[in-house]
Amino acid sequence: MATVSADGVTGVGELSLVRGVLPAVLLAGMVTGLLVLLAGHRDRRWWLRRVPVALLVAALLLAGAQVWLVVDEPFPDALPWTVPLWVGLGLLAVSLAVVGWPGQRWWRRGVAVLAVGVVVLGSANQVNRVYGSFSTVASALQLAPSSELSVDEVVDRTGAADAPTGSPGAPLEQVWQPPADMPAQGGVSEVTIPGTTSGFTARDAWVYVPPAYLTADPPALPVLVLLGGQPGGPRDWIDGGALVQRMDDFAAAHHGLAPVVVMPDDLGAETANPLCLDSRLGKADTYLAVDVPAWITSHLHVDDDRAHWGVGGLSYGGTCALQLGVGHPDVYPSIVDVSGQEGPTLGDRDRTVQAAFGGDSAAFDAATPLVRLATRPLPGSAAFVTVGSDDTDYRPQAMVVRDALSKAGVAVTYQELPGGHSWAVWGPSLTAALPWFATRAELTA
Repeated sequence: MATVSADGVTGVGELSLVRGVLPAVLLAGMVTGLLVLLAGHRDRRWWLRRVPVALLVAALLLAGAQVWLVVDEPFPDALPWTVPLWVGLGLLAVSLAVVGWPGQRWWRRGVAVLAVGVVVLGSANQVNRVYGSFSTVASALQLAPSSELSVDEVVDRTGAADAPTGSPGAPLEQVWQPPADMPAQGGVSEVTIPGTTSGFTARDAWVYVPPAYLTADPPALPVLVLLGGQPGGPRDWIDGGALVQRMDDFAAAHHGLAPVVVMPDDLGAETANPLCLDSRLGKADTYLAVDVPAWITSHLHVDDDRAHWGVGGLSYGGTCALQLGVGHPDVYPSIVDVSGQEGPTLGDRDRTVQAAFGGDSAAFDAATPLVRLATRPLPGSAAFVTVGSDDTDYRPQAMVVRDALSKAGVAVTYQELPGGHSWAVWGPSLTAALPWFATRAELTA
């Protein structure tokens, strides 16, 4: 029996799902599968009765799914028109197989099942390509990242007070000398950050540490807390944003130095939306502003000076970063808002206020960043705001946020990157923000 080597498995896992040969093969398979399902019957009744029924069923299922997203699930983002198209084709394949099932021979039924699988797989990857959430086969299967480190290599390496740190006029890059045996790459590790104070039930977090962190006598590094979108999970920046490669590239240009990146759970579940607030929906704010920082300082070898800390995120996570930076400037004085919104929302104000605060508009307003900024100057904070130039929903909101931050005395760097609301913008935004944050954190000059 043929076997596949470990290198072979790794090679397959690293195949791209967003560009190159594999996406083209999956798309061709989807088209072929639909043709097979359509052409498997040649009588007039099939074309005049059953195919229209299959189209109607697929349309109803698609409409139901969209209503579920808008009404039953707190998913406020508008869907690009291509997403319903690809999902609809997958549903059509299932419907065609079902209406064509009666009276068919066993081998035709087998072919139909195979065709449905191919179409669904192809349509799912086409949806994935819209956002770029899973860049490789390994990330789609949620396999362990190739750069994963053991927890013992990352946590409980405290003692930052005795390690060199950056200082005004002498950033860490100019003070610390990398040892000869420093590894060439950093890595990530999955960790548990309990909601000790908040009671927030969080999924496991991920931590990236650069090469300098993995040396015998590591320096005290700044911290960037990085948040994902909604729906999503803590490893989204790893799967969709190529975080490890981006951070390693930065470290390679700076003697192995880069921020320690902590990616906690900001949702509690894949499709949950606690609005990054302390409300009826959970105490996400306390978790991210109290529990997470406390865990970081007690388990990681980092710079304890919160002036060298920052928080960032994409989409929902960008909004959350804005809320945390405005609400807790003593914890997160640096904000990286990537394609975020003006404030927390479940789609409309009334629904949001009712779900989070039982209809108490004043309580909701008091917790929103733009209201706080209007009465609370933040001259010691700074923000890096990015958005896609083609993002018609979030670009206007990003400009409103930019102006509100500036009026509150926050030093704002604003950039528009080519693209819409996807990883084509979010990943490069991290690369663009890293030099800015590293300078603010006195890591580099």
